Amino acid sequence: MTRRFSSFFLGLVLASGVCFAVQETPPLQDDGAIRELLVERIDEQKRSVGIVVGVVGPEGRRVVGHGRLSADDPATPDGDAVYEIGSITKAFTAVLLADLVEEGAVELETPVQRLLGENVTVPTRNGAEITLEHLSSHSSGLPRLPDNMTPANAANPYADYTVAQLYEFLSSHELQRDIGAEVEYSNLGTGLLGHALAQRQETDYETLVFRRLLDPLGMSDTSVTLSPSQQERLAIGHSVQLRPVANWDLPTLAGAGALRSTVNDMLAFVEANLGLRESPLHVAMATTHAPRRDFPGPNMQIGLGWVIRGGHGRELHWHNGGTGGYRSFLGFDLESKTGVVVLSNSTDSVDDLGFHLLDSRYPLAIPPAMRTAVEVDPAVFDDYVGRYQLMENVVFTVTREGDGLFVHITGQPRFQVFPESEARYFYRVVDAQITFGRGEDGSVDHLVLHQGGRDQRAERLAEGSE
Repeated sequence: MTRRFSSFFLGLVLASGVCFAVQETPPLQDDGAIRELLVERIDEQKRSVGIVVGVVGPEGRRVVGHGRLSADDPATPDGDAVYEIGSITKAFTAVLLADLVEEGAVELETPVQRLLGENVTVPTRNGAEITLEHLSSHSSGLPRLPDNMTPANAANPYADYTVAQLYEFLSSHELQRDIGAEVEYSNLGTGLLGHALAQRQETDYETLVFRRLLDPLGMSDTSVTLSPSQQERLAIGHSVQLRPVANWDLPTLAGAGALRSTVNDMLAFVEANLGLRESPLHVAMATTHAPRRDFPGPNMQIGLGWVIRGGHGRELHWHNGGTGGYRSFLGFDLESKTGVVVLSNSTDSVDDLGFHLLDSRYPLAIPPAMRTAVEVDPAVFDDYVGRYQLMENVVFTVTREGDGLFVHITGQPRFQVFPESEARYFYRVVDAQITFGRGEDGSVDHLVLHQGGRDQRAERLAEGSE
């Protein structure tokens, strides 16, 4: 990697596990300190409408909320406020898998094809098959999303994606890399895992997760379908402009991100993972904690579902989540038996807040200079979707998910970018912007990264190129 690119590469990684000499673990912050952080983020920085934080340790649990349930509802969210938790659902799907393995119903090495029957052909490569472990550890070789998603409503992009479409994609898809060769985060893969496990148990995902996880853990406020009581306590999701947006539904790929929950329920899940709550799922949860592969980003590994971050002499298990109007974080330290949950009803990331609350040696992200996102027709984003090469082995992968545009750089987490105009977009996690450019024929053929006073051009790669 050249020196010219390294400053951006390192600056964009908020979860850079820089290691220090082992020190005494900092204590979890008190309620007053947590509230001050929420006041700053919500009232001063205008990065969310309402946030609820839960912390737990051997001494018990605490919950701190600040802000509003919605722009139109001044009620302060508390531990019973309902949020979409997005991809934290993947951790539940991983525990489902481990529990079924413990029971002997499946094995980690079971090819997913065996659970689906003859109506679909799961892709193979060089004689290898995709196993359940591959799906849970994001090493299946499947892409982040299937390319036959054409939502009727971009504000709820998964809602009308059917099992028939999923099977059609799998039966026609050609894997671009060897199975198990590397980790590529895949909503498709974990959604397929949840669907396949439900098929094996002859039920649907929501019923399966309730029966095997939520009911035994006493998590009565976690579900896919909201009860009337939950609907009354729902914290409405908001865009980056803090405008109300629609909830998401994921009927086919539910295992990737369909669950809604509360901080109180999520703390019960953390307590069970830490062994602070007796549970029949103890062995299954321990199975998910074990690292299995390296994960993109410094000092990162992945187990089953959980990402594992090393640094400061500690290992933190964590996952985040994001849907159209929500961001979430759940993390814990198995050694100190401490954990943190953060639920927010806006699209601004709370990962830095979650890590900082787990260990204050992880700094809070300094928000870039305030920029104003403008309204842009999300259909414009489709022109930008693709891969752009900045230099050898450094590629920008641009994707659309619902009304959001996301950029993933080789070896980095994926981040959302926000429009200043139809062509220019900015990051909220670092002071950097991207402009998409068009060639003489009017098609988008490059992007330009603006950061640190430099403009760096990345050429668009042809579809299907490596």
